[in-house]
Amino acid sequence: MDHPRTPPPSLHGQDRPGRHTARRLTQLLLGLTGYGAAVMVLVTAGLGPASWNVLTEGTAGHLGVSFGWATNLIALLVLLAWIPLRERPGLGTLLNVLLVGLAADATATVLPAPHGALAPYAYLAVGLLALAFSDALYLGARYGPGPRDGLMTGLVRLTGRPVAVVRTAIEVTVTGVGWLLGGTVGAGTLVVALGMGPLVGCFLPRLTVPSPPA
Repeated sequence: MDHPRTPPPSLHGQDRPGRHTARRLTQLLLGLTGYGAAVMVLVTAGLGPASWNVLTEGTAGHLGVSFGWATNLIALLVLLAWIPLRERPGLGTLLNVLLVGLAADATATVLPAPHGALAPYAYLAVGLLALAFSDALYLGARYGPGPRDGLMTGLVRLTGRPVAVVRTAIEVTVTGVGWLLGGTVGAGTLVVALGMGPLVGCFLPRLTVPSPPA
């Protein structure tokens, strides 16, 4: 579940229980399921999905599995890469692996294909907004990063390179591998890459659950 920006460090780890627990759990579940649904909207638009979804699409076609199962498989493999990076998973990390792919598959069963010249662009716009909102909703719950975000922060810490350099390297790598596996790359891939950061930056301060007092 990953985007071209880095949430503040306080959003990367678990937080101790407090009076906001019910809200945090609700945000976490809604954010993760909404993220999976938004991913499938972008894929259905047919204009090119986000970079990690290019890899997912290529993996799904190469292995002959559903998009959701490929999403979960990639998330699990990336999570294993946390071990040498010494990243610590949280509840949000584990539920990310389980729920995003399931939500994407469930959405695929009910989402109609876009019809008409403008429909794919409407899908792209709605999918991007929903993706950014859901991402901020899930991150704002403060239950730990998704597997892909943890990979990025771990590599930043390990290499000492700037976040922009590490994020760009990851995005280019997964897009290239996904394309080689048969994934779709298009204008939508660029739109999502450029739009996610500003949108999440707008939503996140408004959706982050306050930390309990020390």
